Order: sequence, then structure tokens, then C-alpha cells
Amino acid sequence: MTNEPPFHSPDRGWRQKFADAFRGVWMGIRDQSSFRVHFAAAVLVLIVGTALGLDRVEWSLLVLAIGGVLVAEMFNTALEHLAKAVDRSHNPYVGNALDIGSAAVLLAALTAVVLGAIVLGYRLGGLAESWGLWPVP
Repeated sequence: MTNEPPFHSPDRGWRQKFADAFRGVWMGIRDQSSFRVHFAAAVLVLIVGTALGLDRVEWSLLVLAIGGVLVAEMFNTALEHLAKAVDRSHNPYVGNALDIGSAAVLLAALTAVVLGAIVLGYRLGGLAESWGLWPVP
């Protein structure tokens, strides 16, 4: 007997639905080193954003970018688990699906990096200018 839960009953309550969702978050964190790296980067961005005193719009953009990366990572992890359940042998279609899932995470991460560079770079540039470090004479 395995520790895996049976397929979910359609009549389960909200409490169980949230418990299952949090179990999924824990599985993503536990099973995926990529998720842990993205989560650590998100924490770093939140610390820097707090130190720079971002406004609501800047926070909104960064939170959307961070959320997009973490959601993409979770979907990719779900796809990987499903692929293992469906076919453990080499299957080019499953391989392509996994590559596409990884590409979605990559695109979300690159978008987040660009957005973070725009928001944080603008703030850091203003800070450097106020300290007389930018522009260099």
C-alpha cells in the first residue's frame, strides 16, 4: 500500500480541498530543487523591494512576476508527476510535453528577471544618483 491519496471525491469539503492544495505546495517545495531556487530568489526580491520602499504598482508587478514563476513551476511539477504515472518508458510525446513545461517555467522566469531588473534597477539607479554615484562624471 502506498501513501498516495486516492483520486479526490467530488463531494469533499473546502477544508479538504485546501488541505490537498497545501499538500501540493509542500510536494512542489520538497520534490523540486528548481522551486526552492525560485522561492529563494523571490524572498531576496521581497527583501530588496522592502529595503527600496517600492510603491503599490511596483509591488504589484513584482508579486505578479513571482507568482507567475511559482505557478509555472507547480504546473511543470504536476506535468512531471503525471508523465511518470502515464508512461515510464521513453516516449517522445511525453518528453516533448515535459520540455514544453520546462520552457514555460523558463519564459516565466526570464520575464520575471526582466521585470525585476526594470523595477529594482530604476529604484537602485535613483538611490545611486542620490548618493552621487550615478551618473559618473
